[in-house]
Amino acid sequence: MYLRESKQRRADGSTVAYLQLAENVWNAERQRSETRIVCNCGRADDAEVTERLRRLARSILRRCSAGEIVDAGGDWRLVCAWPYGDVYVLEALWQRLGIAEVIRGQAGARRLGFDVERALFAMVANRTCAPCSKLYCWEQWLKEEVRIEGTQALSLQHLYRAMDFLEANKEPIEREIFHRVADLLNLDVQVLFYDTTSLHFEVDDEDHGAGADDIVHGSRAAGRKTYQAPRKRGHSKNGRFDAPQIVVGLAVTREGCPVRHWVFPGNTVDVTTVARVKQDLRGWQLTRCLFVGDAGMVSASNFRALAAGGGKYLMCMPLRRGDALTEQVLARAGRYRDVAENLRVKEVVSADGERRQPYAVYLNAQ
Repeated sequence: MYLRESKQRRADGSTVAYLQLAENVWNAERQRSETRIVCNCGRADDAEVTERLRRLARSILRRCSAGEIVDAGGDWRLVCAWPYGDVYVLEALWQRLGIAEVIRGQAGARRLGFDVERALFAMVANRTCAPCSKLYCWEQWLKEEVRIEGTQALSLQHLYRAMDFLEANKEPIEREIFHRVADLLNLDVQVLFYDTTSLHFEVDDEDHGAGADDIVHGSRAAGRKTYQAPRKRGHSKNGRFDAPQIVVGLAVTREGCPVRHWVFPGNTVDVTTVARVKQDLRGWQLTRCLFVGDAGMVSASNFRALAAGGGKYLMCMPLRRGDALTEQVLARAGRYRDVAENLRVKEVVSADGERRQPYAVYLNAQ
């Protein structure tokens, strides 16, 4: 039994194709094989007919596997059946955004002994499609389930070494990739939004060792290495106060495109991260950009750091009943302007001279 397509020519010259389930039967009287129509399925260009055939195929495969069908055919030989759709799209994006070129350029003439760019892409693809450990990525994903061009010679140690390479060179790699993406997508970097969140670990104990602000480095003279110990207990934003955590900071553009990320120890307070973020972004040549943060970033020291060098910022100030600044700002007269269906805003200037400070007061109609 097989799926048969028959075509009919209409009076206007157009051709219509029909799908039929058919089988070949032997006619003993005529001593020849004849085609017998089992079922007329409908027109080939009908989407409903196509969906019915898909359901039929799925029900057939529940009774016998695709491998059994191939084996029964005799003339068929299964060469490979690697899933390719997701990995193909990721590979195209990876190359189009120039990430492969950036990583290879950063590796330069270093004799790493393996293709670090292919190792990093393999882990990114695994993290995107089926997040697993590096051991599973190499042992199961790359060797048995997915084929990625250029990864056949990789071993497990290469994945770990690729992560060490990325950690040591992440700042220039991030910067170069962002500039390429910004040019390609014509991103608006005049406004940068920054916020933090916490990620907990399913472990009982905190990390012990180096200080909170130490960077991973090695000391050959002393014969020892110092490691960053970021997993600490702190203020959890997902309600897991019993588990060690890390704090992740992310700066994005107006469209939500990531600019750069930071990882801080779990006991880091949001307000203390702003100076580090401003310092790290200083060399990225983002021209004059507006830094936007929430109430967790408000402090006098942050205002000074953000204003240094003519920098601009927009911070969410909490309104507290009885607070002198709150009363002073709300007491200033001004006309609200509609910016959305349920949102109105007015500009208020507090104090005069060098102490002059502009505020934007938002009124939510709901």
